[in-house]
Amino acid sequence: MMSKNYKILGKYIKDMSSETPDIETYLFVREYISKYQLNIEIISKALKDKIVEINTTLKFEDKKDNKKKSYFEIIYATVIKVDDEINDKKSLEKIILCDVQKEIYPELEKSFLNLLHSSGYPGIKLEKKIDFEELYRQKYN
Repeated sequence: MMSKNYKILGKYIKDMSSETPDIETYLFVREYISKYQLNIEIISKALKDKIVEINTTLKFEDKKDNKKKSYFEIIYATVIKVDDEINDKKSLEKIILCDVQKEIYPELEKSFLNLLHSSGYPGIKLEKKIDFEELYRQKYN
């Protein structure tokens, strides 16, 4: 295992949203939520002195054109300080898109599942395990 070339300075839930407009929607979604899809989006912003803010957004949504739908989203912010010897863009992108994500994801997934369960969908599991190495490779190959 190579040594970590960054340090997490802080991490927190920046935004969390659960929308189910009415009881009809809730009853419909309860039957249908297994068809919902999980999307992930990662955006980073350099702050200063090798400090980077990374926002990881998970959305769980209905991609179909159903009238009745719920919407769930969490934005999880991680602030990291990157080691001084990291100078190339590729290494930095691997840290942001891969290494940090693997470290924070279990906690992020737990918070997101708590949101779904508290929103009235207790049986829901996220089947798809996200392979961050694979996502990173797809982006750069």
